[in-house]
Amino acid sequence: MKYPSIGIRPIIDGRLGGVRESLEETTMQMAKNVAALFAKELHYPDGSPVNCVIADGCIGGVMEAAECANKFETANVGVSLSVTPCWCYGSETMDMNPILPKAIWGFNGTERPGAVYLAATLAAHNQMGLPAFGIYGKDVQDLGDPEIPPDVRERLLSFAKAGLAAAIMRGKSYLSIGSVSMGIAGSMVNPDFFQTYLGMRTEVIDSTEILRRIEKKIYDEEEFEKALAWTKKYCREGEDFNKKEKQFSREQKNKDWEFCVRMAIIIRDLMKGNPKLKKLGHGEEAFGHNAIVSGFQGQRQWTDFLPNGDFAEAILNSSFDWNGIRAPFMVATENDSLNGVSLLLGYLLTNTAQIFADVRTYWSPASVERVSKWKPEGQAADGFIHLINSGSATLDGSGRQNKNGKPALKPFWEIDDKETVECLEATTWYPANNGYFRGGGFSSKFLTRGGMPVTMCRLNLVKGIGPVLQIAEGETIDLPTNVHKILDERTDRTWPTTWFVPRLTGVGPFRNVYSVMANWGANHGAISYGHIGHDLISLASILRIPVNMHNVEEEKIFRPSAWGSFSSDHHACATYGPLYK
Repeated sequence: MKYPSIGIRPIIDGRLGGVRESLEETTMQMAKNVAALFAKELHYPDGSPVNCVIADGCIGGVMEAAECANKFETANVGVSLSVTPCWCYGSETMDMNPILPKAIWGFNGTERPGAVYLAATLAAHNQMGLPAFGIYGKDVQDLGDPEIPPDVRERLLSFAKAGLAAAIMRGKSYLSIGSVSMGIAGSMVNPDFFQTYLGMRTEVIDSTEILRRIEKKIYDEEEFEKALAWTKKYCREGEDFNKKEKQFSREQKNKDWEFCVRMAIIIRDLMKGNPKLKKLGHGEEAFGHNAIVSGFQGQRQWTDFLPNGDFAEAILNSSFDWNGIRAPFMVATENDSLNGVSLLLGYLLTNTAQIFADVRTYWSPASVERVSKWKPEGQAADGFIHLINSGSATLDGSGRQNKNGKPALKPFWEIDDKETVECLEATTWYPANNGYFRGGGFSSKFLTRGGMPVTMCRLNLVKGIGPVLQIAEGETIDLPTNVHKILDERTDRTWPTTWFVPRLTGVGPFRNVYSVMANWGANHGAISYGHIGHDLISLASILRIPVNMHNVEEEKIFRPSAWGSFSSDHHACATYGPLYK
């Protein structure tokens, strides 16, 4: 995949005869310093450092601005950042591309008024309906100081991550494998939303395409043998909790394992293609669907007579498989495209695997004590939320990776082989609950380690408003072993569990844990490692998606300058409308 670059525009006072000449080196060096920061700190989903494209020279007027725009078009620039240490001519030098996410860093110095250019040009952006983020340091620096202060650094990285996320998804596909699952609205895939808000297309195929490829052997048989051997070695099968009369024979279970492994390979091939298929005589199938995210309907038309998709979804969502450590795929269970997008937003901002889960149960302190005889304390004192769904969650979600001695989910290039084995050893694959999945299959079961900072988000579509985003930052927690067992086994014991406590603010939906659960807009949520709510808010503003619920500190919120002129995020997003309309 060819990823979009970040374009950096060094803006200068165009007056020759002493002014421009004195600023050329300082201005260009400012751009180079930012490029070095981005290359060091930011990575594309494949692990490679982010590429930056700097204008050929400083931009002092409209002709140089046009030359820069032409360069950016040919260089696949997807994000635009202007930097300047001085006053410049605002409307003559600004970026006019209506699609590119834009920001301006105006240097806080006294020798030249970079802040004045920043304010004047942001005003021009707002007047022309081209929203841009404004970046301005708190402390005065000396002209030519190469240091990027911590507060400026934070804003630059936050903008760049959000802008790249928007640019990377543009032009990609959501692959819907099947259709509506059990009446879930999120699986009623809305092409207009994907096209106008995300710049993506929707690709729809029938679930029988998987069955066709299995029966016609349209997959790499050598890889299948390798994958099956790996699965037998690392994927431990658990006890069959189905009633004796509903249990499948050992022979049938072995066939189901083979079927599930083939499904994983085929869904991956459907998403991104596989050149090996062309060599096997399947040139059309080798292309794939250019899908950055997909969803598998499964229930019920598939799972009533065929093995479920839990193994395929869980392995694809993880950062490793039989081919080793690699980038995770985003695959939504039950074809919940809106939670698939939620997974995608978190993934593009962090490059880490995402946990797909039902927002299943709020456990009040009184209920916990009544059922388990244990009085919740510490982080659990105000109750907690049980996140659990049939075993499609990333195995990274077990929390067996480590960062600074604490449980974490990490980008794949930071994961080592020992951590992948620990994630696999923490996971048991139980024969599927045949009450839910009459066709059999296997579901993953793990318990997420406590002590991880996480952010849960969910995109919803609301008639009359359009898309809205919900965000809840919080922590995963550990429960006493016996308490976990009692609470967990009241629901399906064969599915992965995460105990989650949102951070409370005492206000609105975050006044208590119950109100978070009560205000969640759908049955699913996407859980990302780290407190990334502020980055989600920045990305949502770029995409013109209002955030209707969050617990992010006010000082961390970063949106385009124009948002300060509106009464609310909803008002701003409604005024500008979808980015790709």
